[in-house]
Amino acid sequence: MELTVYLAGQIHDDWRNEVKQKAKEKDLPLTFVSPQENHDRSDDIGEDILGEQPGNFYKDDAASSINNFRTQVLMQKSDVVIALFGEKYKQWNTAMDASAAIHLNKPTIIVRPDSLIHPLKELSNKADVTVETIDQAMEVLQYVYE
Repeated sequence: MELTVYLAGQIHDDWRNEVKQKAKEKDLPLTFVSPQENHDRSDDIGEDILGEQPGNFYKDDAASSINNFRTQVLMQKSDVVIALFGEKYKQWNTAMDASAAIHLNKPTIIVRPDSLIHPLKELSNKADVTVETIDQAMEVLQYVYE
């Protein structure tokens, strides 16, 4: 049985590669999908498709519509969602994606450090599993195959 895992979270570092490597080391039959990881492509997609917009608000609005469409398609096709909250970057998109996954009844794993227990308490309470590390999230997925 192969599962498709949507990796929700910031796109500013290579945490997704760490997840993929750990899954490979555990020989887990997982396929990964995620938000657009090319930050410039994500920011510019509205203008790339719809043409130049009359200002930054409209540029962001056009891009967010297309990025939200992409996220919806990939998340709906996913079997599991892992939402990673880190210390360094603001996590608004991660919170939105985790909430959407929960609303879609997607099995959801939240990865968050101790410092974010309080700000994420309601979201963590709605998720299926909340862990502190990527290793723990991979152990949860490995347990599915036992």
